[in-house]
Formats: sequence, C-alpha cells, structure tokens
Amino acid sequence: MRIITKTSGADALRATGRRLTRARRIILDVVRASDAHPSAAMVYRDARRRLPRVSLATIYRNLRMLAGEGLLNERRDAAGMRFDGNMAAHDHFTCVACGRIVDVPAARARVSERLAGHAGFEVLSRRVEFFGRCVRCRRPRSTTRPSPTGGVNHGRS
Repeated sequence: MRIITKTSGADALRATGRRLTRARRIILDVVRASDAHPSAAMVYRDARRRLPRVSLATIYRNLRMLAGEGLLNERRDAAGMRFDGNMAAHDHFTCVACGRIVDVPAARARVSERLAGHAGFEVLSRRVEFFGRCVRCRRPRSTTRPSPTGGVNHGRS
C-alpha cells in the first residue's frame, strides 16, 4: 500500500499550480492509505480523526480537485462515487455480495491495440471490471434447518 508523503504531494500539487494545504495532504493520505476505494463519507470519517473541524463540503471539493489534477482516480459504481489512490495501471474486482473492491493486476491491452490499429480509434483510457463473490462471501456458512424429528439440525450429520 502506498502512502503519499508531504513532499511528494506538495511536488505533485505544485506542478499543477496548487498548494498542498493540510486538508489536502490528509485527504491524500487517507485515500492512498486505503485499499477500500473509499467514498467521500469514508474519507470524511477518517480525515476528521486528524482534522476535527474539516467539513464534508471541503472533503468533496478537494477530492474532486485532486482527481481532476490526476492525483486520485474517481470510480462511479452503484453505491456512488469512490476514490482510488492507486495510480498504477490496474483493474478491479467487485464483490457483488459485500461490495468490496479489490485492485487486480491490469489485463493485457491487446483490445486497445486492436481498436487503434483496426478502426483507427485513439484509446485514451480503459476500464476493466470483474464482478463475482470474494473469498469471504464464498465461504460456506453454517446452516440451521429443522430436522425431521422437530429439533434443529446445524449442518452436522
């Protein structure tokens, strides 16, 4: 897991003409330290531990600005907007049972190359998503069902 340092955050923001305020540094730290692809509400909850007077509006405004400057990625999903601090090329697996999002190594870019060569498209970005159930949600749960004798059978024979 990557955690942005004050220097690297300051350098990245200065390159875009922006200052690294304390709130921005904390927001970057929170998002980049998380592998949960946090929502603005999750960032707000964690940032308030270090900056108690920060407002939710400040969190939203800075998340949008940081994503616009290329320091974070925005991910829209069924639950709303999520933020990704992993700027390396990667794809995502989303568990349809619990909603957990996991970074996975990027698939080969052959489709992008074929689109560019065959149809003349210029591919600027791509997004590959995998959906299924994570290992935690696939674990068999103990079942309770009535036994023929009227007691409860806890899945044991």
